[in-house]
Amino acid sequence: MKTDVEELTPTRVKLTVEVPFDELKPNLDKAYKEISQQVRIKGFRPGKVPAPLIDKYVGRGAVLQEAVNDALPELYGRAVEETEIFVLGQPDVEVTELDDGTQFAFTAEVDIRPKFDVPDYDGLEVTVDDVEVTDEQIDETVDNLRERFASLTTADRAVEEGDFATVDLAAAIGGEAVEDASTSGYSYEVGSKSAVEGLDEALLGLSAGEAKTFTSTLAGGERSGEEAEITATVSSVKVKNLPELDDEFAQLASEFDTIEELREDVRKRLDRQVRTQQLSDARDKALEALLAKVEIPLPDQVVQEEIDRRNQQLEQQLQMAGLTKAAYLEDEEKSEEDFDTEVADAARLAVKGGFVLDQLAVQEELGVENEELSEYVVTQAMQMGVAPQQLAQYLTENNQLPAIVSEVLRSKALNLVVEHVKVKDESGNELDVEAIQRELNGETGETVQAEDVDADGDESSDADADTAAGSETDEGAVPEASEAGESPATAAETAAEETPAAKAKDDEKKDA
Repeated sequence: MKTDVEELTPTRVKLTVEVPFDELKPNLDKAYKEISQQVRIKGFRPGKVPAPLIDKYVGRGAVLQEAVNDALPELYGRAVEETEIFVLGQPDVEVTELDDGTQFAFTAEVDIRPKFDVPDYDGLEVTVDDVEVTDEQIDETVDNLRERFASLTTADRAVEEGDFATVDLAAAIGGEAVEDASTSGYSYEVGSKSAVEGLDEALLGLSAGEAKTFTSTLAGGERSGEEAEITATVSSVKVKNLPELDDEFAQLASEFDTIEELREDVRKRLDRQVRTQQLSDARDKALEALLAKVEIPLPDQVVQEEIDRRNQQLEQQLQMAGLTKAAYLEDEEKSEEDFDTEVADAARLAVKGGFVLDQLAVQEELGVENEELSEYVVTQAMQMGVAPQQLAQYLTENNQLPAIVSEVLRSKALNLVVEHVKVKDESGNELDVEAIQRELNGETGETVQAEDVDADGDESSDADADTAAGSETDEGAVPEASEAGESPATAAETAAEETPAAKAKDDEKKDA
């Protein structure tokens, strides 16, 4: 087999492959066998039809086409391996010659990773935020924890802001009921503005048994985006009662006996949170600093695929949240054009980062051990709330292991960069990243990876999906934490993730 490579652009090549016809013999034999199973010729059982009769009744051309289709993937793979190019995506293949008994030739145009060397990264400097846990952050975390152990009591009065109203909602458009926009027994915190627009204003002043109709735009369902008449009927009004901030509360909400012990535990949790965020920021900024030293062309198709992936991911998230893209952009105060520009810039940066880390892994001869793959799968499974064996089976059956290997390699390459980067906080103190990592691991008894930090800068937790209202109970009786659906430790961890530090970090990311 002979292969020539023509560089069309720095990120796209054309392979011209010539194959002696004899190399197609195994594929021809396979083609005859498969066609023999399909044709019905009198006097011959399926699978026993001779090749000459297949040529006569089916046609030699059909056999050749079947053989070529079968051979192309392997031949293309061999050509890529021989030319040592790093291909991206699927090739555009064209058969250019098929001379029966003599030669077979084809071309394949495909995007490739550009050829470049990663420059020296030793001595790069990055700056991360100072680590500081304030009394105000501790106070708000404890208050969040109190919210999670609040109780509800029925109030014999009209709805006021901050109350929890049990509401029946009925939506109609043109007098026709919209079933998927109606619900009953909906417990809603008035003033939270977490439901359909206009509901908060409609509920204020209503007593149990009273109703009010208002006009609003439906955010989800089959009639999403349309204006509807929504009738809200209040069935009960309840007031939230917070537990006293005393030792009894500490014993209820945690494993500690006193409120001071609880506050100290909160301080440690917040400190661990901000230190973990420091590690994540150090990794992000180390990569940014490295990318700033590299200029490489990017394949348009690969960038577009990344843009499409990000847009599709956003659409899925908005759909799950019952929001439209228009509402999301309005909330973010962004125009469609600004949003598209941000997504395109982020996609290009992501593609470039992947290329640089891939090349660094090659230059440094990094590899992935089975133990590292297993550790990655276990970590991901814990974050997803599934059994590691279940996730491993899914990845294997869906041919996702190569992508996992690539991700682990990129993480190792980035770790290598961070090891050589000088990290300082805003106060000018140089940080020992490895020492911080060891300290965090020693505190928890488990490996803390910067990848374990979610998009908001918080450590991932199954409790993230919980809401404060979800732990509240009726009529003054506060249950044990296990009855509320979470342990005291989980409640405390979730409360820590709702601190001003986490919210400020989230706001920074939104503004970026």
